[in-house]
Amino acid sequence: MKANVYGIDGEIKEEIELPNCFSFDYRPDLIRKAFNIIRSNARQPYGTNKRAGHYVAESFGPGRGISRTPRIASGRGAFAPQTVKGREAHPPKVEKIWKRKINRKEMLLARLSAISATANEEIVKERGHKFNTSLPIVMDDEFNEITKTKDIISLFKKIGIIDDVVRAKEGRHIRAGIGKLRGRKYRKPKSILIVTDKKEKIKKTANNLAGVDVVSVDELNVAHLAPGGQAGRLAVYTKGAIMKLGEKYESI
Repeated sequence: MKANVYGIDGEIKEEIELPNCFSFDYRPDLIRKAFNIIRSNARQPYGTNKRAGHYVAESFGPGRGISRTPRIASGRGAFAPQTVKGREAHPPKVEKIWKRKINRKEMLLARLSAISATANEEIVKERGHKFNTSLPIVMDDEFNEITKTKDIISLFKKIGIIDDVVRAKEGRHIRAGIGKLRGRKYRKPKSILIVTDKKEKIKKTANNLAGVDVVSVDELNVAHLAPGGQAGRLAVYTKGAIMKLGEKYESI
């Protein structure tokens, strides 16, 4: 399998052979499983205060002709789950174990399958991305040295993928549910994933583009390649990243 390498002027410079990690079978079941485990392992344990409700409510005890339900000073029932503003019956516990495991070979196969999906035009279009070029998109290593965001926008226009950034920018909307009150008011679609071997400069340059993520080859995982567990993210690789992927998965 071969791919064109684009220069920073948007013109094709050369053609390279892609490593075997781009030719694995598509396994949406494994990708979904790996994504769910990554998300689960990223969760922070949480729970209610064990003393919640004990500070103001206390049972009056027997002998008063009323139930033993804990009460506040006015006599209104409190603390018990069936009372107004009472505690939750079975609240979340900090002891709950959120960590989940997956076989190393399963995680590896999920990652390779997700990498392969980025080179499949049908799968990428099915995910909703907009582009007008052949996949996968490979850039010359000069791409890492771009320091102005307007230069990246101009380059994306030339190779036919700027429409996906526009889609992500226009797709931002207020989140449904209580999450809008918890610091995540807006839901923002993902657009282009930039995979490089040197991300120091390009990360700062592309950071302000809607939905764009920049990761190094060593950081690359299923969560980057398949947001929401759905594979087929529109990805831009640098030539150095392609070479590094080939070395990393050479023996597979």
